[in-house]
Amino acid sequence: MRLAGPLRIVALVVTVGLTWIVVSILLGGPGHGFPRIQQLFISPENSVTAEPRARKYKCGLPQPCPEEHLAFRMVSGAANVIGPKICLEDKMLMSSVKDNVGRGLNIALVNGFHLPLDLGVSGELIEARAFDMWAGVGPVPPDVNELLKFIRPLHEGTLVFVASYDDPATKMNEETRKLFSDLGSKNVKELAFRDSWVFVGAKGVQNKSPFEQHVKNSKHTNKYEGWPEALEMEGCIPRKTTAS
Repeated sequence: MRLAGPLRIVALVVTVGLTWIVVSILLGGPGHGFPRIQQLFISPENSVTAEPRARKYKCGLPQPCPEEHLAFRMVSGAANVIGPKICLEDKMLMSSVKDNVGRGLNIALVNGFHLPLDLGVSGELIEARAFDMWAGVGPVPPDVNELLKFIRPLHEGTLVFVASYDDPATKMNEETRKLFSDLGSKNVKELAFRDSWVFVGAKGVQNKSPFEQHVKNSKHTNKYEGWPEALEMEGCIPRKTTAS
């Protein structure tokens, strides 16, 4: 009878110890959560291996650009609510976050030459500005006049990135359209009120640019009330080589 008390204590200690060992095995040890328990209920046939996340390259492109090419991605504005974006070589040149976009035409000028290291860097931003193509009065409204001053003196090889926002064309005159046409645009002649337009051209091009998209403002096809859908365009632009 005197041994009953100590035997009960020993039995309790053994039970607690065995319970702790079993729980530790099932839980996989400290910090491991419940993988061992889950493995008991999941057969190898039913286990699912997570697919690796798709790799993104410069500016979010799905594939890398070839050597001697510049990666770009641009998005026009959505109605008069969301501003456009222009990305080049993984650098955001224009966006609402950078606070350098506005209604009308958003234009970034870029050095497109492949220059020796002592002369410059290919793909370097020269200047970025927004020009209002709706406001203003007179034969040549203020922003149109500023736009002409902006693109008239371009040097050969300068890349011109253009993204519309809200209205890109109401105040655009014939000289402006011709200058963009000379930069390689084939759609600027038809550009009208509240159209969506993205374009990459260059000073001195011989042919029309392959980098251009245009959607007309039409009440029958507009995605938004009074505006067409926003346009997205991405690709790889070959660098232009110049002698040192």
